[in-house]
Amino acid sequence: MADLIVTLLKVAFLAVLWLFVLLVANVIRTDLFRVAPVGPREKGRASAAVRSPEPPKRGRNELKVLAIDTGPQAGARLALVDEFRIGRSADCALILDDDYVSGDHASLARRSGGEWVVTDLGSTNGTFVNEVRVVTPTVVTAADSLRIGRTQMRLET
Repeated sequence: MADLIVTLLKVAFLAVLWLFVLLVANVIRTDLFRVAPVGPREKGRASAAVRSPEPPKRGRNELKVLAIDTGPQAGARLALVDEFRIGRSADCALILDDDYVSGDHASLARRSGGEWVVTDLGSTNGTFVNEVRVVTPTVVTAADSLRIGRTQMRLET
């Protein structure tokens, strides 16, 4: 009888152990391959963006490029669009190959007045403008330095 109880305890322990392993694997998979759900507001924006084939005309001194100065992708330049997300996730417009960057780390958006605003999306390691942590949406200019993880960026005309 004691052998039966020991065998049942071993099987129960293995079942709990496998359940734990599967839960950990699911959390890792979700973190690596997370796809943000598209709500009705985002669907409307996406369809509006598809309908307008020409980008809005910008002035001469408007910021048009995000230049990466330091980090794994130093030297890269990204043409700015009205709004995009930055992070490690595959659904971000700017994917940073940096261990200190969250899946959906920050967003950069252009306001109607032409100024750019960076918003931290609840990242673990934070978003910094001129080495000051962003806690609310913050305006970024060409004179400012933007740091996400170990990647230093700036806006250019």
